[in-house]
Amino acid sequence: MFFIDPSSLDIGRSFSSAPASFTPSVRWGLGIDADDFRLSPTASSDRFSFHLLRPQSSLIDGYWELRSAIFCEEQHLFEESDRDELDRHAYPIAAIHHGLDHCGQVVGVVRIVEKSPGLWYGGRLGVHREFRRHNQIGKGLIWKAVTTANGWGCERFLATVQIQNVRFFQRLHWQSIDELEIKGIRHHLMEADLNYYAPSVERRPYALSVA
Repeated sequence: MFFIDPSSLDIGRSFSSAPASFTPSVRWGLGIDADDFRLSPTASSDRFSFHLLRPQSSLIDGYWELRSAIFCEEQHLFEESDRDELDRHAYPIAAIHHGLDHCGQVVGVVRIVEKSPGLWYGGRLGVHREFRRHNQIGKGLIWKAVTTANGWGCERFLATVQIQNVRFFQRLHWQSIDELEIKGIRHHLMEADLNYYAPSVERRPYALSVA
């Protein structure tokens, strides 16, 4: 999981501050409720929401474009495309901005995939370069990823995390279980504490095919 580390220390507002106009609502073809603004058990944001994207979602193009911008054009971890075989089985998740500017824009991405029954991985986690000062986007994406998998029978949730982001994940109730090198960059294999990430009620789609 390649995570772009934001610099802001702002962790958002209390859960009760999610705006009434967004809870519930429908925007950009997505149903939005209070849990879509959830960042942790004690924090939320009225500026960003986090969504599992279906194949027909109008936001799918923005999801792929942001992934390409981060992992190909910016980090140069891939040459032409960052898509791989896992995308045929992975579930895409996007962070959506609700501010006056860039309203409805995809500003964060992550994918989750079940490698074997009960074993889930997160990956391709990144934040748009213009929004990295908002550290709640990364927290919200991680929360949405792990709670969604946990609601679908996850027994372990793992991710490979760049060395500079290990402490960030540790503060979000992850532990390091191994060290490794990927494309010449030091990473830690980390595991989420599923007791912290309450299972989501998000329904698991029957059809995928978003790659």
